[in-house]
Amino acid sequence: MDEKSHYSRLLIALLMVLCFGVIVLQYVCPTSDCQLLHLASLSSRLGSRARGDRVNGAGAGDPYSSEDGALVRFVPRFNFTTKDLNRAVDFNIKGDDVIVFLHIQKTGGTTFGRHLVRNIQLERPCECHAGQKKCTCYRPGKRDTWLFSRFSTGWSCGLHADWTELTSCVPSFMGNRESQERRRTPSRNYYYITILRDPVWRYLSEWRHVQRGATWKASKHMCDGRLPTLSELPNCYNGDDWSGCSLEEFMVCPYNLANNRQTRMLADLSLVGCYNLSIMNESQRWAMLLESAKRNLRNMAFFGLTEYQRKTQYLFEHTFRLSFIAPFTQLNGTRAASVEVEPETQRRIRELNQWDVELYEYARDLFLQRFQYARQQERREARQRRLQERRKLRAKVKPWWGVTGKAVFKPTTEPPMTEQSPVFSEEKQADAGQKLESETEGEVEDNWLEEDDSETILDYLENVEQWR
Repeated sequence: MDEKSHYSRLLIALLMVLCFGVIVLQYVCPTSDCQLLHLASLSSRLGSRARGDRVNGAGAGDPYSSEDGALVRFVPRFNFTTKDLNRAVDFNIKGDDVIVFLHIQKTGGTTFGRHLVRNIQLERPCECHAGQKKCTCYRPGKRDTWLFSRFSTGWSCGLHADWTELTSCVPSFMGNRESQERRRTPSRNYYYITILRDPVWRYLSEWRHVQRGATWKASKHMCDGRLPTLSELPNCYNGDDWSGCSLEEFMVCPYNLANNRQTRMLADLSLVGCYNLSIMNESQRWAMLLESAKRNLRNMAFFGLTEYQRKTQYLFEHTFRLSFIAPFTQLNGTRAASVEVEPETQRRIRELNQWDVELYEYARDLFLQRFQYARQQERREARQRRLQERRKLRAKVKPWWGVTGKAVFKPTTEPPMTEQSPVFSEEKQADAGQKLESETEGEVEDNWLEEDDSETILDYLENVEQWR
């Protein structure tokens, strides 16, 4: 009986210690942000990361790392400034700012345009009704639109208006919709956005679209206040449309606007005399258009890539501080993807679209660098929030560690100060107190910041994303 009684008392004592520990823990850390629990969570994350790395390779837990299917690491080719990479804008949906969507054919712009009017969390969502092509996207408390796009204002500047058309048309169009009182206020901000696509697959997709009867005859191609003449912009077909054309017929037409369409639609055509091809030779003309397209793309508030739907969603949300309701879906089963194209034919398509190929490589590099920069910025902000939480928690925990912020003196072998040196004694005591206080506080700081070493290592390893 004595032995059983001894074990019972020991068990009761352990339970009491456990209960006391729980009470102390709840007092010191009343929220779920307790550092002990946080450290355990960190080790759990490290363990799961390591397990994911062994199974699926680096970045297996990252939802953005495996959407494009390329088994290569992203290696930046171009040098961009911080201003080029940091594209977060102060978009004021309640004010007068407008997002202008430049919709390039066969880049997935229709899907993205629907996301803009149906899939964004807004205080006043767009009103979309069945059977109607356009939605009403008013600002909170105003009868004024914040979005200029196919699904909100229609093709108000022409069917698939390009950069040259939009920049001259949108301000006047929006001005005509404003009241007389609104016109006297300062000009509004226009944030241009667009979507790009791999040139080969975009070209094939446009061919299939034209093969089914599409013409885009309603496109104006307005430039410098006038429309192009028929001699400047001849048709590739006789009759109403080009339906049934073969890929070879589509490729051999020298006037086909599908060739290098993305470069032309993003450039300022006024720089090369619009559609007048007699002003300069073809090589010089396209070189100027390419540089203009790169510059405009770089200065746009946002652009996305069809091949990176999740990253496109992330960058749009990061840029405009708006959130989508449902995540974007990466769809690779397009009509263009179903076309079997010989390698030689693909090579010829790339040659026909050499300026689009160069523009896309530039855009892809900038896009992925912006994504990486935004993720790093997000991690830095998260780390700063954790540091602030630790400082608040440390202020609560100090008394339990015996740190009161007051100086504690230890006996020394120095001779005591006499009454003849009171000033020296005060200075000595003050210096000793400050030194001990800083050392003691530094020890506590080091204890609480040990995690930062692990976080820094994680941040460094994740800086080089593995794009799969």
